[in-house]
Amino acid sequence: MNNKIIAIDFDGTIVEDKYPEIGKPMAFAFESMKKLQEKGYRLILWTYRNGDKLQEAVEFCKKKGIEFYAINSSFEGEVFEENKQSRKINADYFIDDRNLGGFPGWGEVYQIIVEKIEFGIEDREILAYSKRKRKKDKGFFSRIFKS
Repeated sequence: MNNKIIAIDFDGTIVEDKYPEIGKPMAFAFESMKKLQEKGYRLILWTYRNGDKLQEAVEFCKKKGIEFYAINSSFEGEVFEENKQSRKINADYFIDDRNLGGFPGWGEVYQIIVEKIEFGIEDREILAYSKRKRKKDKGFFSRIFKS
């Protein structure tokens, strides 16, 4: 069984970015997360939100059928020293709309994760730009540095 950990941002990744409100769910976000959980992935909610706004996000996800392995921490019950709390967490993959190239969408994110596991490629982060964009940009540097 898979025991990989995926840290997932909320605003702009699970839902449209309407912070401090909760935006509409991103297409296939909850379906993809459920599928990943079925495959044994442990999901961490990794978000800027805190306090009541964080609780709203957790409840929103719970109503949509997603309960997280941990929230803004590496594992459930992790305790931080007051005023020394690190926002850095331990995960195998990080899914965030602020990665280079933007968020490619949940269909592609799911495919990237599954392909990495099937082919045994180890990465600490999913680059959030699509294979299509990478193929289109093969000549990117040659266009920029053209003499």
